[in-house]
Amino acid sequence: MPNPLKYNKNFEKLSYEEKQLLEEAKKSIADFVEQSSSISDVNYATRNAHAKTYAVLKGEFIINPEMRSDLLYLFDKEKYNIVVRLSNAHLKINRNKKDIPAYGFSIKIKDDADRTIANYPLVNFPLFPINSVSKFLKLFTAINRFFTKKWGNSFQLISQFYKVLPGILTASFFKKSWELFMKRNDFFLSFNYHSVGAYRLGDHMIKIKLRPQNIKKNFGRKLSTRKAIEDFCLYENYYSDVLIQLCYDLKDQPINILNREWEHSPFIKIGEVKIEKNSLINPKACDNELLSFNPFESAEIFQPVGKIQKLRDEAYKASLQTRKKINKLLKYK
Repeated sequence: MPNPLKYNKNFEKLSYEEKQLLEEAKKSIADFVEQSSSISDVNYATRNAHAKTYAVLKGEFIINPEMRSDLLYLFDKEKYNIVVRLSNAHLKINRNKKDIPAYGFSIKIKDDADRTIANYPLVNFPLFPINSVSKFLKLFTAINRFFTKKWGNSFQLISQFYKVLPGILTASFFKKSWELFMKRNDFFLSFNYHSVGAYRLGDHMIKIKLRPQNIKKNFGRKLSTRKAIEDFCLYENYYSDVLIQLCYDLKDQPINILNREWEHSPFIKIGEVKIEKNSLINPKACDNELLSFNPFESAEIFQPVGKIQKLRDEAYKASLQTRKKINKLLKYK
């Protein structure tokens, strides 16, 4: 294999127009979060994406001692404590027994002093349909305003959705969508989870995949998603392989084209995630919403790469600041 490409900050440089659209999106995020308790009919402010928390768990990230030396030196311990949030991607909390199978597996890696080393929000769908920053921001803002202004923003939402259709109508996106449809009833913890966008690993650029070990896909099929997760985590241990792909060539491993999987880059196992049975953390809903998995709170050598990824920093901050303002008041009522 050739030498991996090195990180360059130009991968995430935003234009003036994109920065202006980001400011509009941040305002729509704050508006959504302020109204989120009524949108989801709950007594606290929620996130404006992945609003529904199924479980918060404590576990360990165990380093693979046999990984290549140019990666191993980045980890100064054999294992790290982690906090995991399991979620559903919908902006609104659905109280029905069955949710759409769009799931999140967010990992916070901590040091011995309980400080965050890295945050990795992973999802069970490896592609993102929109490569254009401006199209994404316009659609994202329209979605937020649809929920806050109800039907008053329907035309704008339909118009922006129409503009991103070419990114959805691709062979790779159809293929992965069909695979997800066929697995729609599978157990939450039996899915693979992906970083979608790229991250730094030292000077390298990588994508991340979480691959569970020996989890039965039909576990708890007759239960709600939350109840199935709780039953499994009370009585079973969870193990998954942590795999990465390195970026060697932008043609085969593009940083800013997110509706294509990376090709010709073999998966490398860098460790395992271990969650022992009965590791559920059971804080109040308000405490859950004060947790942040912003990947830009990570150490610099583990931060995201790419233009769409860059948007997450300001978006996460806008959401968290508004949630904190509301939920800290609710917490002490």
